[in-house]
Amino acid sequence: MAGPTPRMILATRNQDKLREIRAVLTDMDLRILSMDDFRDFPEVEETGTTLIENAVKKAKEIYQFTGLPSLADDTGLEVDALDGEPGVYSSRYAGENATYHDNVVKLLQELKDTPADARSARFRTVIALVRNEKIFTVEGIQKGEILFEPRGNSGFGYDPVFYIPEFNQTFAEMSLELKNSISHRGKALMRMKEVLATHFDEVFHAEN
Repeated sequence: MAGPTPRMILATRNQDKLREIRAVLTDMDLRILSMDDFRDFPEVEETGTTLIENAVKKAKEIYQFTGLPSLADDTGLEVDALDGEPGVYSSRYAGENATYHDNVVKLLQELKDTPADARSARFRTVIALVRNEKIFTVEGIQKGEILFEPRGNSGFGYDPVFYIPEFNQTFAEMSLELKNSISHRGKALMRMKEVLATHFDEVFHAEN
């Protein structure tokens, strides 16, 4: 008789991230929970100075609170003309309570005098999985360019201004399936999926 489906928690309340992550992991034999499935969840402060520090910190704190294998990511947009900014501060580039729109407006303002051939950028995602003393990390990168104005209505964050020349589309113009197949987060998730498959027993064997 098969045992209960192993559970894993995604250390985020960002519904857009949850949707993308669940779409990639949907065929794995896992029950994927989010922070909204628990009461009195602690707020995790992203005090790290690198993406990997923040991802591991979030995953560790969520694991300590839930006792479940915890998956956390941190993503940064690195713009060459801005010396790699906003980087680790991407989600709060325009302030602690900044909206997606606020961050995009600030980014475009910072680049207003930057010509089209000098607007190269990359998205970088680090994903950490924590269970007991085990920590696994993977990374995904997608290169692109920053447009002068937003295009598209899908996606989130900086997606409307992050343009992929090979597809002649921004992330916000792509289907979720296409975005997940080429994006920084999609690449990192596929690598994490391989980690989960390879280390499934040691990550989930004590979970019930």
